[in-house]
Formats: sequence, C-alpha cells, structure tokens
Amino acid sequence: MPAKKHTLNMKKTLLAICAFMLYITAAKAQESHVILISIDGLRPEFYKDPSWNMVHLRQAMEEGAYADGVDGVFPTVTYPSHTTMITGVKPLKHGVYYNTPSEPLGVTGNWIWQYSNIKVPTIFSLAKEKGLKTASVFWPVSVGSPATYNIPEFWYLPKVKGEERTMGQALKENANPPGLYEELEQNATGKLEELDFNGDYLGIDDNLARMSSYLIRKYKPSFLAVHLVTVDHFEHEEGRDGPKVRAAVAGVDRALKAIREAVEKAGILENTTFIVTGDHGFVDIHSAIAPNVLLAKAGLYDPKKPESWKAYFHPSGGGAFLQLKDKNDKQTKEKVLQILNSLTPQEKKTFLIKSREDLDAIGADPTAAFGIAAQQGFAFSAAATGDFIRASKGGTHGFYPDFKEIQTGFVAFGKNIKKGTVIPQMGLVDIAPLISKLLKLDLPPGDGLLYDGILAK
Repeated sequence: MPAKKHTLNMKKTLLAICAFMLYITAAKAQESHVILISIDGLRPEFYKDPSWNMVHLRQAMEEGAYADGVDGVFPTVTYPSHTTMITGVKPLKHGVYYNTPSEPLGVTGNWIWQYSNIKVPTIFSLAKEKGLKTASVFWPVSVGSPATYNIPEFWYLPKVKGEERTMGQALKENANPPGLYEELEQNATGKLEELDFNGDYLGIDDNLARMSSYLIRKYKPSFLAVHLVTVDHFEHEEGRDGPKVRAAVAGVDRALKAIREAVEKAGILENTTFIVTGDHGFVDIHSAIAPNVLLAKAGLYDPKKPESWKAYFHPSGGGAFLQLKDKNDKQTKEKVLQILNSLTPQEKKTFLIKSREDLDAIGADPTAAFGIAAQQGFAFSAAATGDFIRASKGGTHGFYPDFKEIQTGFVAFGKNIKKGTVIPQMGLVDIAPLISKLLKLDLPPGDGLLYDGILAK
C-alpha cells in the first residue's frame, strides 16, 4: 500500500476511534442528570420555618443537604446572580454586571438578555462540548444560549417597528430549536395568552414548571435550569412578608413537586440530583435615595441634556455605581466623593461608600469608579430631580452581600447527595463547581469551592 494512502487510512481510523470514544463518554455522562431550580427571591427561612408552608421542599431537604445561608454577588440582583450560578465566578469575571445596562443618555427599557454578554464558560457550553443534552427555561441571560432546548427569559420592548408584540411572540421567535415554543403550548401548557405571563398571577410559575416537566419527560436532558419568578414579584410589592408572598411561596413549592414528579415519570429519578437555590434575599424599604440629584445640582449630570453628562450613578436596588463619561476623569470622581462626604450626618448614615478596591474584592463591575451601598431600609433611584431622599415602600434587593437578610438559600437532594448535611454558609459561586462535579464537566477554576462534604462517598 502506498505510504500516502496508508497515512490517510490511519487518520480515518483515529478519527473513527475518537468519535466512538466521545460517543461512549457522552452516553455514560448522559446517565447522570442535574435539575437546577432557581426561585427568585428565595430566603432560607422559607424552608427552615414550617410556617412558610414549603411542605415539598422541606420533605426533600430532609433527604439531602441544605444551607443556612448563601452569599450573593454585588449587586445582589437577578441577572448577575444567575450568571454566577452557571459559571462559578463573580460579575467582574463573567461580564454580566447588572440586570440592565447603564444608560445615562436615557433609560430604554433594555435588559441584559443576550448570552453573548457572558465572557467565560458556562455549564451549558461545557455540557455541549461533552455532547450532553441541556434545557433552559426562562433562565436569565439566555437569548442565544448553547442549551439544546431553550425558552429564554426575554420580552420585546413596548413598541417595535410601530406595533405591539407580545411575550409569547418574543419567546416563540427566540426559542431553540425553532418550533419548541409551539411544541410546549401543544403538549405542556395549552395556548398561552399575554395574561399568562403577568407576574401578578401565580400561573406563570405553573406554566414554567409544566414546560420544564415536559422537557424532562420528552428529552431527559442531562442538565435543566429553570427560573421561577413570582416570589420575587410579590416581595417587591409587599416586602419580606405578606399574604401574596406566602401564596407565591406555597405555589412555587407545588411547582417544585411537579418537576420532581416529572423526573420520576421519566424513569430517571435514581440518577438525578436536584439543586434548589435562589439569587438573593429581600429587604423591606421605607425610603429611596436619588444620588443623581446631587450630580445634577453640581452640574455633572443634566437629564434634559444627557449628552453633556460627566458622571452618573447607575442604580441597582440597594446598590449604585458611579459611571464616568471619561474613565480617567479623576477630578470628577474626587468631586463626587466630596459631594457625598459633605452631606449631613443624617444623610450620610443612609449608605456606605465602596471604593474601587472594595468592588474588586467583591467582584463587581470593573467599569465603575466606585459604588455606594444602601443601609437596610433604603434603596436607590435613578431620578435626577426632586428630593435627595424620598418615601418608598415594599421590598428590594441589590444590597452589598454582608448581612443575613440579603442571603439566599440552597437545598440539594437526590443522587450523590449526603443525607443530613447542613452547610452554615456558602456562596452562589459554589453552585457551578458542584454541578460540574456531578456531570463530570471540566469547569475552569473559579471563585467558588466545591462542597465535597455534601457528596456521598
């Protein structure tokens, strides 16, 4: 046989062997399943205190492990937090700093929806490299995600090309693969109307659970992540406690049970690990702080002439971050610090200044000159007119993650989880390494630690 032909045959043989080994590895890994359920606004007392009526999660907690508290990222808001859950790193590294982009020239209503904003590998991308099937249901920052089956969290802004477009259209046109949304309507939820996506009603979580349950039974993905939303919605409205909050907590508990039953019906219960977590806790508020009012009075920001701005505070609940038009404008930065330090003692008690060094240490937005962190009871407003401090109500998050009320929760049960394990304190950064271990993914070293203590030998 000619040498050239022999070499070609050898290459074909090696490629065939590699392809076969990859198939065997993927098939073996596909035997393990992880279901990640995020309850937006989950607090540890929801499962530790029986008065909150999370019967199903408390029963599951007794079978596995739970945390007394989970530290979040800064700001403790939804999109940076969920991105940390699937990357194991903080916003400074993964690139999703807020829910919404900083827009000193006028707020558009855009959120950071696109997966392309994430700068590091995720559980979804690593699973795809291993040939594993994944599913994503209403997960933040997931438009264009590498998930095999994807219904992203996304909505159109009120006016696009002069016409109204619905939430259903947004999901239908951005689902992957094309036709998945219609498949779910036909087989899981029935025809969905705009009212079915209204956060004022518990039905949105019911439908997200139905979508997840169908994908589990039909496709048996190795990894599924779902984002349930109503608890957060009513905590914003009523604060940490209220009849609507309690109803939402009970409702989401039923959704968890439906997803677990779907795993059992799919015949994969023995090979499935469940992780139930959240993105942040909640704080009752009575006042809002508007730091851009100070900048406007100093001539650094004019909402009527936004093109002339020099400095702008981007608010994010209990955190706000100074953005400079010229990142090297030290003079403006020092002027803003002087303005804050010249406030009355009573006004200065409402927040703490977080230096650039503080933000680096906590892993926050690298573009911010510095941040300010509200004290409990206060939140930040983007307003540039009116009073510096004005009345507010309800609840919010976004605070610096160094106190109990802003912590979220964590419960894990099922395959490979040691029964009776209690973790006093952990971080959102620890979730991705755990999932990587369970699915045998090659997650790069990040900011978190793997809690080997919760894994059965």
